[in-house]
Amino acid sequence: MQPSRAANIATGATQHDSLRAVQWLGDRLHLLDQRKLPFEEAWIDCRDADDVARAIRDLVVRGAPAIGIAAAWGMVLAARHGDDAARALATLRAARPTAVNLVAALDRMQARIEAGADPAALVREAQAIQDQDLAANRAMGAMGAALIRPGSGVLTHCNTGSLATSGFGTALGVIRAGCASGNIVRVYAGETRPWLQGARLTMWELQRDGIAATLIADSAAAHLMKSGRVQWVIVGADRIAANGDTANKIGTYQIAIAARHHGVKFMVVAPAATVDLATPTGDTIDIELRDPEELLGIGGHRTVVAGAQAWNPVFDVTPHDLIDVLVTERGVITQPDEAALRAVFGPGAH
Repeated sequence: MQPSRAANIATGATQHDSLRAVQWLGDRLHLLDQRKLPFEEAWIDCRDADDVARAIRDLVVRGAPAIGIAAAWGMVLAARHGDDAARALATLRAARPTAVNLVAALDRMQARIEAGADPAALVREAQAIQDQDLAANRAMGAMGAALIRPGSGVLTHCNTGSLATSGFGTALGVIRAGCASGNIVRVYAGETRPWLQGARLTMWELQRDGIAATLIADSAAAHLMKSGRVQWVIVGADRIAANGDTANKIGTYQIAIAARHHGVKFMVVAPAATVDLATPTGDTIDIELRDPEELLGIGGHRTVVAGAQAWNPVFDVTPHDLIDVLVTERGVITQPDEAALRAVFGPGAH
């Protein structure tokens, strides 16, 4: 990929970038309540670390990068209130177990606290985490879009856009950049049960930014691929193990299997902080289980007979050998495996 081409793609993509869902207002964290989208754009204010942890746990804010950013600001609030740092760190770490970005952001804040940083220095660190995420998203968008042939169709799963990050998005950032360049001309989004992030959030983001998209039921993905309408599946990640196995929203694994069967390329887009070399394989990733009641109804209305049981894992793991391309701000890795990841992200890598 020529740098000039990437720069052109990134510049053109700014027309599709109008949302910032995580905002620091100087004395509080201002969050767009994603539970109420797309029909109500309501904001909540978090004034201490407990508020932030609750917002993360209750899915007011979601998406691995956005969770990490929010947690960093939670530590700023803890410092400003003189709260016990160890307790605040523990509370925030426990809010969501699967997304490694949460741990990475809190590790950065903890290191600054242990080095004697005052609240003003912690503000600068949290702002740096947020700014670096936006810069990474723009870089990944350009690199990922440049891999796609002009006129292609893509399928995405869950929400990986401005709502899930500091802005622009990871997988959705590639789609934004690809639509701006003309490389992507057809976008499909899976609904993403049980929280319907694709239906409620991704479709809302794309429509807001003037990108035409078509919603499909999660169970229609293989049939869509068979039709020839999509050439790429583009998804994000919540944790990438050392061997390249990738945890993402539940349903991603089966889409990857279908993509391989139909000759559709599979791209994972995630910031470097998502790569966890301390986790050897996907089998050792802690998969979050949420309340089964989330699966027994939609929007608070029960759809399943009383007494029925449900199993509600929030994520699944796609084996690395089903992933064609991993895009991070450090570059493009084809056929990601342990050797490739350690070369880019291991000690001494640049």
